[in-house]
Amino acid sequence: MTDPTDTRDTGPRVGTPLWAYLAGVSVIGFTALVAAILGLDPAPLAELARSPLFWVLAVLVILGELRPVMVSSATQVGGTYPSTMFTFAVLLHLGLPVAVLMQAVAVALNGVVTRKAWHRVLFNIAQSTLALTSAAAVLGAFGIVPAPERPWVPSGSDLPAMVLAGVAYFAVRAALVSGAVALHERRSITRVLRASLGPQSLVYAGLLGLAPLVVVVMSRAPELVPLFVAPLAAVYFTATLSMRRDHQAMHDELTGLPNRKMLIVSTEEALAEARQEDRVGLFLLDLDRFKEVNDTLGHPVGDRLLQMVAHRLTHSVRPGDVVARLGGDEFAVLLPSIRDAHAAREVAARLRAALTEPVRLEGMTFDLDGSVGIALYPDHAPDFELLLQRADVAMYLAKEGRTGVELYQPDKDRNSPERLNLLGDLRRAVDNGELALHYQPKVCLTSGTVHGVEALLRWRHPVHGPIAPAEFIPLAEQSYLMRQLTAYVIDAALQQAARWWHTGLRVRVSVNVSARDLLGSALPEQLELGLAKYDLPPAAIQLEVTERILMGDQAYLHETIKALAALGVPLALDDFGTGYSSLIRLQRLAVSEVKIDASFVRRMAESEDDARIVRSIVDLVRSLGLRSVAEGVESDEIALRLAEMGCDLGQGWLFGRPMPPADATAWLQERHAGSDIEYAYHPEVTHTA
Repeated sequence: MTDPTDTRDTGPRVGTPLWAYLAGVSVIGFTALVAAILGLDPAPLAELARSPLFWVLAVLVILGELRPVMVSSATQVGGTYPSTMFTFAVLLHLGLPVAVLMQAVAVALNGVVTRKAWHRVLFNIAQSTLALTSAAAVLGAFGIVPAPERPWVPSGSDLPAMVLAGVAYFAVRAALVSGAVALHERRSITRVLRASLGPQSLVYAGLLGLAPLVVVVMSRAPELVPLFVAPLAAVYFTATLSMRRDHQAMHDELTGLPNRKMLIVSTEEALAEARQEDRVGLFLLDLDRFKEVNDTLGHPVGDRLLQMVAHRLTHSVRPGDVVARLGGDEFAVLLPSIRDAHAAREVAARLRAALTEPVRLEGMTFDLDGSVGIALYPDHAPDFELLLQRADVAMYLAKEGRTGVELYQPDKDRNSPERLNLLGDLRRAVDNGELALHYQPKVCLTSGTVHGVEALLRWRHPVHGPIAPAEFIPLAEQSYLMRQLTAYVIDAALQQAARWWHTGLRVRVSVNVSARDLLGSALPEQLELGLAKYDLPPAAIQLEVTERILMGDQAYLHETIKALAALGVPLALDDFGTGYSSLIRLQRLAVSEVKIDASFVRRMAESEDDARIVRSIVDLVRSLGLRSVAEGVESDEIALRLAEMGCDLGQGWLFGRPMPPADATAWLQERHAGSDIEYAYHPEVTHTA
């Protein structure tokens, strides 16, 4: 299983603490190795080399060094090699020189086969040699000094000596490897030992505990030694299955990167270990123009691109930093230790630089880019959820302003502590079924037919009761929750539309989406899957976006709008007149309907200025060949004036308040006149409480 987060083959810079540590252990270990080999008598070794047992053991040690036994994907020092059992048996039976020689050859061959960096191979030979030397020293203290010319076979009374030798072997290997990991990942050695000792000790206990039995079999029936491969294979495959399940639970299947669950664990560990002067950084990164690759070359090529992005991100951060995939084209980067905001910006700039390197796939070259939001602990948030939410706010600002990288700025975040508590409640509301859609009709002002309904989100809080959309929708728009909320609304609206369409009420349902939804690439795909799931045509649903999207650069919106147009889903512009949109931008946006803001419509009866504004908007919309809809129609007088102006549709309490699905269904059935698209409207029953 390839792990793109493994950066251990990257050589340490000369002069760094890690370089000094690896060099020191390697020098000491190879000194012990040379000393042990020089103390070996050539004649007995040559005699031993002529025996089949020697080569059987050598083959078993080499094969056992090729693949480690992994019991957990979270174990930081890696797995335990089955060769340990046979190497320790050789130490007990034939002595230290033969054991370290076999082990060194096996580790070197492992390095060649798995293409490990030379500094890792040298360190592994050294640390295994020192572990065997420490075990031999313990045995020597008990007067046990095996050699090829005088093999040693243990008895029951030798159990304390073997146990202490095994403990010494494990302690030295664990300490040396954990020290290297701690320096490589810039973590405390205490944390590394705490995470690794439990799983490692169990496997080592099993392997070292079997070594004396191997010695007994070697002395009495050498031809039976290969049978020990069977229990080893059972242990290996059982551990592999367990590790694979653990890996799947904590890692992204496509890229091999940690997933959100593991990111939470890693962040909480980093926050718990952060000292008073330390900062922890959390980045949220979203790819730009990724949908072009999926649409042009298909999802398999898009998946390969995501794997390349994962590799680039991982090798653009420091060892110990965590790169995670949250889903789609969104990634997160955890910096367990960062000096300040300036250093965090430098890391973010390095990540973007790695992304912008041209990518060549299927004979085509793609230029990628990404937007990065940065949040720091304790400057911006005290826990993971708030860090992620505030990194998300910063990322959205970076994408919206096309700046590439943004640090969280409190003055640009509308979220107060009370609103953040509300955000947490809203997140739970999505899962607990507290949200519901109500439907308000849109009626033709001249014929009285129902042209469609707008789906409006309602939230009844279990403690605070009904909460107005104006309170929670802007909050969700600045958070990672907005996509989840939009997905829920679209699915619920499509499900209700399907009930109506499949019973003859072919009414179009309008759904509000935010500019944030249009900045991503998931919306068209979700709609396409939803329409297919509920067997609906694209005309069954319409998306409404606010005029604010015209105020920014539409380069990021163009891809999504183009995909929606290709899908056949119509787009409406909501609350028109409250911004300062240019005619050119309105013409370029592929909308079929423009909704006039209710603030102008309600004041038409008292203010001629507002009436002139409404008339101008109606004329403008008609000149562009679009349909106009007046919101906030609450009286017959206003409805008549709008009809005289040429406004096409009206929406407001005059025709009906937002109604639950059952009431909306009854309302539509009462006005059904047999038309496939529109439904009769009778003025005498229009006032709905």
